[in-house]
Amino acid sequence: MITRRSPLVSGVLYLAIAVICALMLVPFALVFFGAFKSQGEFIADPGGWLPQSFTNVQNFVVLFVEKNFGTYMVNSIIVSVATVVANVLFSSMAGYALAKLEFRGKSLVFLAVMIAMTVPYVAIFVPQFLVIAQLGLINTHVGIILPMLVMPIAVFIMRQFALGVPDELIEAARIDGASEAGIFFRIFMPLLGPATATVAIFTFLSSWNYFLFPLVVAQTQNMYTLPVGLAIASQDSNTTNYGVLLAGSVVVLLPVLILFLFLQRYFIQGIATTGLK
Repeated sequence: MITRRSPLVSGVLYLAIAVICALMLVPFALVFFGAFKSQGEFIADPGGWLPQSFTNVQNFVVLFVEKNFGTYMVNSIIVSVATVVANVLFSSMAGYALAKLEFRGKSLVFLAVMIAMTVPYVAIFVPQFLVIAQLGLINTHVGIILPMLVMPIAVFIMRQFALGVPDELIEAARIDGASEAGIFFRIFMPLLGPATATVAIFTFLSSWNYFLFPLVVAQTQNMYTLPVGLAIASQDSNTTNYGVLLAGSVVVLLPVLILFLFLQRYFIQGIATTGLK
């Protein structure tokens, strides 16, 4: 039975949601306003919110002209695009195999994926670095990208989505003579829209904010990614330049926000379909 809320209860509920949303937006507002403040403004009024002028883009000029931020951004784009493409392709293959194919050890493989999702990153950080060093990939894009080619959470999402694809559809294609590769690329992949959006956003967020591993693998500034470059660019003569730091934070945040706005419908659908909560 559907019960109707009274106008008063609905009003209180909407007011509470509005207050919570406003509180969640406060840190983003502080970052955005601070990006237009000079170092002198931070020193004169550390608790002040608004900058003296929103046309003061000196912090952004310093980032891209003096701090080599353009190179860091290109490196982050290379790493993020490569990891997103690799994760969508490889995790969808793994998800299809775990959901629709029968082979010995299938349950153990899925169990290994589940265990891998629970392992803290610090536990595998040193082994990953040693492998990359042994392969001679230190200070290369490949060395930064390789550990993130297939993420366990991406395999799990694709496998959960694949379970919802009707077996009859795949069996009909097999009866018609389609190969497994043909079924995967021509029937299974076109159905993966919501799952692909979910994996793409998760992977992009992880690789875009990737800090610790690029910090040790990248040995020269021309290989730094945005998070590593931001930590260095904000340091000025043993002090932190807060304006440059917050301007860099805006530059780092914007691509993630734009990607989410474009894919949010598919992302929510993918979360609902795969049962992630």
